[in-house]
Amino acid sequence: MKLATYSDGSRDGQLVVVSRDLTQAHYASDIAGRLQTALDDWNFYAPQLQALAVQLDAGRAQHAFAFDPARCLAPLPRAYQRLEGAQAEDAPRAIQRASDVLLAARDPIGAAAQPQGTDFGAGLAVITGDVPQGATPEQGQDAIRLITPTNTIYWRVSAGDGVPTASVDQQTGAAFGPVAVTPDELGAAWQEGRARLILSVTVNGRKLGLIEAGEMRWSFGVLIAHAARGRPLAAGTVVGSGTIDNAGGARGFACLADKRAAELAREGAAHTPWLCASDVVRVEIKGTDGVSVFGAIEQAVI
Repeated sequence: MKLATYSDGSRDGQLVVVSRDLTQAHYASDIAGRLQTALDDWNFYAPQLQALAVQLDAGRAQHAFAFDPARCLAPLPRAYQRLEGAQAEDAPRAIQRASDVLLAARDPIGAAAQPQGTDFGAGLAVITGDVPQGATPEQGQDAIRLITPTNTIYWRVSAGDGVPTASVDQQTGAAFGPVAVTPDELGAAWQEGRARLILSVTVNGRKLGLIEAGEMRWSFGVLIAHAARGRPLAAGTVVGSGTIDNAGGARGFACLADKRAAELAREGAAHTPWLCASDVVRVEIKGTDGVSVFGAIEQAVI
């Protein structure tokens, strides 16, 4: 099933069930008013939400209405915690990130002043149920309730050669897709804690990358188990993949820093500019049928 959170003036918004083709929605108020409520007792609420999703897809939901991604907050507008995986490490890592305000898919990007450069990193994130301390990767994967794309905003600080020094990058927030989906919605594309789908990344309508999202170094099950080594994780924990890249950049890039680094290595100078005012970043994943799975993240720089 597919779930979203509509803005209603409150901090946590209102939970809605969304049709598989992203055209119709239905408030879930009679079941669970907000997503965190459903996550807290998933085994009780999920079957009811699934039944509503079936009715919606069959055109039998009595109070269905046209789905509007522009009304969506992040699926989980604020979380008990957000962790971000580091894909380039020799061992899994889960870095603690701010989670008090998670950005919506249409929220703007605030540009940095010099000498910082504004960048982003596209990837995926999962939202978990409760995870016990010492969970295995298999238990971590079983605890995944929902999947959604994410776009993390960075202010890159250059070391002087045009390529940022990762240790002093400042992460300023992360936006999430309009819709979050249960793993079964991905069908055969969901394999061993990875979504084997193409992550499309564009800037101002120009392709930056068509990234194979399944080429994560560490699966979500491994990342979750790593995070739960020393303590349990509460339902509603958000675990991000980190910026997803493909070996050698053959499929392009999911952030500007990686493209600039490739230019520097190949040509001796980085030519791709950082983001600036009026630029538009779009992140989207389509299924094998060509239909958007989660809806698009589309953020303008201000």
